[in-house]
Amino acid sequence: MVIHEAALRVRVADRGVARRQLLHIAEQSERPQVAVRIVPFDVDGFTDIGNPLLIAGGQVPQLDTVLLDTAHGGTFVDAEAQLGRYRRVINDVEGVALGVVESRDFIHQLAKSI
Repeated sequence: MVIHEAALRVRVADRGVARRQLLHIAEQSERPQVAVRIVPFDVDGFTDIGNPLLIAGGQVPQLDTVLLDTAHGGTFVDAEAQLGRYRRVINDVEGVALGVVESRDFIHQLAKSI
């Protein structure tokens, strides 16, 4: 999972709830099957993504699907040309994201600052 710093900083509850949410994300990132990586504000080369997206992929790439979360609801994309674009976007984002340990440390620091 790759999360932009902006998503971590948006507060929809009081400080205590926000802190617990951040610590929960950090705790989950300690599980071996969960990799949380953060894209901080100050990185260069970040590909512009305006909306959250999820790539559901598996052993058969032709069955991969992208779910785009938009203001009017979810949109599913499964055409190969579009999938290629979103695969490149995800690769770009992963290329600038902090590593798993650095991301966990980042989340802990952010939780302390709230």
